[in-house]
Amino acid sequence: MDNVQQIEPLISNNTVIVGILMAILGLVFYTSSINNKFIKGFYDIIPPLLLCYFLPGILNSFHVFDGANSPLTTIGSRYFLPACLILFILNLDIKEMWALRKRAGLMFITGTVGVLLGGPLAVWLTALVAPQVVGGIGPDEVWRGLGTLAGSWIGGSANQVALKEILQPSPTLFSSIIAVDVFVAYSWMALLLYGASKSKMMDKFFKADSRDVDELMVKLEKKAQENAKMPQTKDIILMLSIAFAGTGLATFLAEPVAAYIAENHPQLETFSLTNTFFWIVLFATIISVALSFTPARKLEDVGASKMGTALLYILIVTIGMQMDILAILQNPGLFIVGIIWISFHAVLLFIVAKIFKIPFFYYAVGSLSNVGGVASASVMSAAFHPSLISVGVILSVFSYAIGTYAGWLTAVLMQLASPI
Repeated sequence: MDNVQQIEPLISNNTVIVGILMAILGLVFYTSSINNKFIKGFYDIIPPLLLCYFLPGILNSFHVFDGANSPLTTIGSRYFLPACLILFILNLDIKEMWALRKRAGLMFITGTVGVLLGGPLAVWLTALVAPQVVGGIGPDEVWRGLGTLAGSWIGGSANQVALKEILQPSPTLFSSIIAVDVFVAYSWMALLLYGASKSKMMDKFFKADSRDVDELMVKLEKKAQENAKMPQTKDIILMLSIAFAGTGLATFLAEPVAAYIAENHPQLETFSLTNTFFWIVLFATIISVALSFTPARKLEDVGASKMGTALLYILIVTIGMQMDILAILQNPGLFIVGIIWISFHAVLLFIVAKIFKIPFFYYAVGSLSNVGGVASASVMSAAFHPSLISVGVILSVFSYAIGTYAGWLTAVLMQLASPI
């Protein structure tokens, strides 16, 4: 039994918590629009998107509320994520997307390889200096816990849970791994978000030809300006109707499919095909792509992507409220393993991007579609341009399919690298 006493949060009323989260969004957006030299300088260093993420994390860390056990995090992922994806992808141009396939795919595969090889390398290097950090006996063998982290960083939380059942780490070890996951992955996400705000400078450093990305963004912005209309109440209702009706339909289709596969083909759990959320995201993506061939795409003229962005920011604060910036202090050794691991992933991406002169957009989205999954890749794509979110979504859905298998392989390699 865990002897650590659970600290009661200061605020447990979900209505109050929603008020706090929305107040944070309002404060950030209001202050970021103020024409003041010092405030503008502040937001040049810390983008509003990043602040919306970290402020709820600070409140969670100091037990103002309990983000890890809040139903709001599930609501964010199950309601707002599919809804904002549908609104973003309504304006999808398949032809333009196909033109981006080569460099986006290359960086995604590089990111996957970086996680798969980075884990064993981090364990081996740590074992040379501090073998006790990556040792352990039975369920406390550290490679078991790190294997679940590999599932999360290649696929997502569903893959992590699947690998937890396969590798059977102890509850204490798994809790420490969750802390490493949150701190290292979200800190890496923070760095990438900062890089997104300096993307032109990063592209210049990589000597990257970003014309395909730039041309797509210019084309979409020009089209939006030419066709932009003042939204009426009926337009707002239609946007929300399509977004949440699509979410409902995706969920309606996903649940029986996941249940059928779980009952009749349980072996496919290895590929996360028994997970309902995997199918929700997949069906929401299919629905939104199908709608992009219908008159529904004209809703972009009245601000569909802006509505999607609003839902996305609500999702961001619900993701941020899960972060505990103090938990990692309980096991700093594993934190170092995570830093080495993500550093190898980052350096490998850097080398490939430098050699092939790939824009920072592909670097960031290729990384987070692995390490962060659908939600983080969506946030990262939107940091460049809301229309580019479909790139991150497509890559992330694929990462869910391979996450458990690749994570298991990573765990096996880490077991071989662990001290005897």
